Amino acid sequence: MRKFSFYLFLSFLLVACTPKTTEKIVEVVEEPVQKERVECATFNDLGSRQNEALEAFVLYKDQVKAKDYEAAYPLWQKAMGLAPKADGTKSYHYDDGIKIFNYFADQETDESKRMMWADSVKMLYDQKEKCYGASVDITAKKAYDLFYNYKDEVGPTYLYGLIKEVVDAKGKDMPPYLVNPFSNLIVTSIIKKEIEVEEAKKYANLVMETIKEGLANCGDNCKNWNIINDYSVDRLSVLERFPAFYPCSYYVDKYYPEFQAAQEDCEVIETVAIRLKRGGCEETDPRVAEVLEAYKSNCRKETTTQKGPLAEAIRLYREGQYEEAIVQFDLYFTEETNPEELAKYQLVVAKIYYRDLKDFPKSRSYALDAAKNKANWGDPYILIGKLYASSGPICGPGTGWKSQIVTWPAIDKWNYAKKIDPAVSSEANKLIRQYQKFMPSVEDIFVRPNVSEGGPFYVGCWIKENTTARAAK
Repeated sequence: MRKFSFYLFLSFLLVACTPKTTEKIVEVVEEPVQKERVECATFNDLGSRQNEALEAFVLYKDQVKAKDYEAAYPLWQKAMGLAPKADGTKSYHYDDGIKIFNYFADQETDESKRMMWADSVKMLYDQKEKCYGASVDITAKKAYDLFYNYKDEVGPTYLYGLIKEVVDAKGKDMPPYLVNPFSNLIVTSIIKKEIEVEEAKKYANLVMETIKEGLANCGDNCKNWNIINDYSVDRLSVLERFPAFYPCSYYVDKYYPEFQAAQEDCEVIETVAIRLKRGGCEETDPRVAEVLEAYKSNCRKETTTQKGPLAEAIRLYREGQYEEAIVQFDLYFTEETNPEELAKYQLVVAKIYYRDLKDFPKSRSYALDAAKNKANWGDPYILIGKLYASSGPICGPGTGWKSQIVTWPAIDKWNYAKKIDPAVSSEANKLIRQYQKFMPSVEDIFVRPNVSEGGPFYVGCWIKENTTARAAK
């Protein structure tokens, strides 16, 4: 039995997963397989069929330029089938094919069909490497395309390995467009325990150095580097949950200005002192010494009224031992019978998970427990709203639709908080005003099928809540 060529298989795959809306225009007539067909044929290899291939090429390019991908698709299939390598130098067919596939995938809601489009894109990149030679640049573009269009379909483990291959080859010269995806995947991989802390530390610090050099030498490209900096530095801050993950200079540069701006606020001083300890900073740095002295002299509170696990939990927290402190808090929760005291410290743990360990699902869980133990208390819902509003870099690329829709359930929580607890109305209203401008635009809502302003919407990611679609104000 003769083995199918890549092109027959590809054509079969593409026709099989083409959306129903395009069935009338996608009428591909298969050319009989010829033994002399060259896998990476160019226009010059086609002899009498050269003009036919060139005509299909010119016509589909016009449609791609007009972004009429449905009209372009059958023409592209023909040009691709005849001369996969086009003029022999430019990878037109592969690059345009990926645009077409991405368009169809974006319209698709069926997960199995989206997976087929993802597989098709991967196949095109693989074949592109066969025809034009394997290169780090092709791998980089493949990683970028798959991350932003098929992240759920191909999975973070595959993507991490793909980008790591590029980073290992390029170092600090990694393509800027991969810095944000790699930052996201480093965090995802270590939290899922798919990579060791040392590996995460190596690549996270490399990314930090890359951003620092990029900002210092950005020239006319500073806007892009500032966007990268805003996203990646925030995303990688999650890794502060691991003791001394970054050099001490990272923690001092980040937190010492907070101390300078609030030298009489013991809550700020305590937080900065704890984070410098957590970062492994020694008092040999005069800035560290200044913060720790202010903490010890002016702000340290003794725990004379607390005993047992609660006292130990507070002590451990002040030493920057967050995980160990939570173990003791949990022991205290099994002993305490006063619901209001339980609620008070459950919210403390929720804030540790939010502020210090960046574990949003666990933070929400403790906040909800606190709300159950103290009726009509708005503070837990204020915190949950902040968790949701801070999830843009987790649920999306930091900007755009997936990162903006998290504002809807966030605002829902703040509205609920002020409804049940007038004492938090001022803070809730301030947060609502702040985040309303970050909701999706009217246009973003309009162009999406099955979404309408004022209509129901389900936010997935880790949030998993029903909400209402609203436009930015």
